[in-house]
Amino acid sequence: MITIRPVSDLRNKFTEIEDCVKSGKPVYLTKNGYGSMVVLSLEQYAALTDDIELKLDEADKAAAADPVRYTEDEVFSRVRSRIHERKAL
Repeated sequence: MITIRPVSDLRNKFTEIEDCVKSGKPVYLTKNGYGSMVVLSLEQYAALTDDIELKLDEADKAAAADPVRYTEDEVFSRVRSRIHERKAL
């Protein structure tokens, strides 16, 4: 079940929120009735971002090894064309 708490609970009931995220559940915080942020454990955050970090590291290494450089217009033009190709499928 989703845990939704007012953002004031982060200050007033920190231990409860901490226990919840340590059990593997994210806590969604609201401010004035609207979503404000999500609190995750470090493990949950790492699980979400580790793969991205690895891919960025690989891209950095590939870029360092390749002398070819593209302009911003070239990069975004390629991205747009790939997006349009996928939409056509």
